Amino acid sequence: MPPPWWRLTDDTDCDQMDLLLLGLGMGTVGGLIPSPLRLIALTQAVLGRWLRAALLIVGPPTLVDGLFLVIIFFFYRYIPLSIAHYTAYVGGVALAAFGGISLLKAPRQNPDGAAHSWALTYSRVSVATLIEVTEPGAWVYWLTIAGPIIAEGRLEGYRHVVPFFAGSLVGYYGAAFASVWLMAWGAGLHKDFNRYLFCIANVLLLVLGALYFVRAYWGY
Repeated sequence: MPPPWWRLTDDTDCDQMDLLLLGLGMGTVGGLIPSPLRLIALTQAVLGRWLRAALLIVGPPTLVDGLFLVIIFFFYRYIPLSIAHYTAYVGGVALAAFGGISLLKAPRQNPDGAAHSWALTYSRVSVATLIEVTEPGAWVYWLTIAGPIIAEGRLEGYRHVVPFFAGSLVGYYGAAFASVWLMAWGAGLHKDFNRYLFCIANVLLLVLGALYFVRAYWGY
């Protein structure tokens, strides 16, 4: 079976651009989906405490993702590349399925939960950070999306996959700051903003899941 049109050449720059755009999309989805830490940051933004909000958006997620990166890097450094390849299929299907199921449930669920109960205390920030670590979606992302890309770096050289993680950082923090700003700006309507952002994020998940599955099929 011949490869698709975007695989007709071995242009490394094009492949890295694919990784950059994929990472940007994944990061944007992560930045749009509400989380307890984001809700605490939102309460600070509504109060005009933007420095605290920024520290909450950047600090704990960076520590959590750094932990995941170290764990998954060493995990995928030793498992067979064939397993990493087939795990990528699981990641694509999981992304699309999660997006589709969330869209179907969207009319019946409240994506922000008890947002106004998330005041800024050390205990609540600690609990919110722990939720980030134990969130199943985070493990699915790192094991079945980022992990196989790290394995691709093991094959192609780790510099090859830097654009994916750079794009993820830009997309995540950009979307996280933008979503908190929008919800703080329209504080009285923030539930509606949250719902719209939640729907947009899940549509992106559907699209990115399909693209990631195709990339896994034609990948390394």
